[in-house]
This record gives sequence, C-alpha cells and structure tokens, in this order.
Amino acid sequence: MNAGQSLLERINTYVVDPIIAVIFTLGLLLFFVGIVEYLWEIKDGTTNGDGRKHLIYGLVGMLVMVSVNGIINMITNTFQLDDAVDISRIQNVNPGVNFQNR
Repeated sequence: MNAGQSLLERINTYVVDPIIAVIFTLGLLLFFVGIVEYLWEIKDGTTNGDGRKHLIYGLVGMLVMVSVNGIINMITNTFQLDDAVDISRIQNVNPGVNFQNR
C-alpha cells in the first residue's frame, strides 16, 4: 500500500465516515423534532406547518445520506477500489521498511 492510498483510507475513516454519520444523525433528530412539533400542533389546533416541514426535511436529509452512501458503495464495488494490491506473488519486490501486511 503506498502513502497516497494510506492517506485516502485514513481521510475516509477519520473524516468522511464520521461526517456522514453526524449528518444522518442530525436528519434523524430533525425528523423526531418534526414529529413532536406536529403532534403539538395537532394538540393545540394550530396549523402553521413547521412540524410538517421539519418531518419532510428530516426524511429528505436521511434519504440523501443513505443514497450518497449507496452510490459510494456501488462505485467502490464496481471498480473494486477497496481491494488491496497483493504483492506477495511478485518476485524481487522490496515493500519498504514501514510496510505492514494486514
């Protein structure tokens, strides 16, 4: 594994994946806030529509994040980007001092 691939894997693991999880969690939280607001609107008899808007925004946000995750996985699996290069069968290759075969 070269340094560039290692850097990209670390960025994906420590930056991209947590950002996706946080945005999905915020969408889920907004969805639940929308449910509570909508129920309060029904109870009070008001119809300003904020609860319904938050429900829809939360659902759309979660749908977008699930879609993005699916598209990334589809691209990764289609082009086999997650497969490590097997250099064990190549003759006379020095993988370097910091090489770790995992």
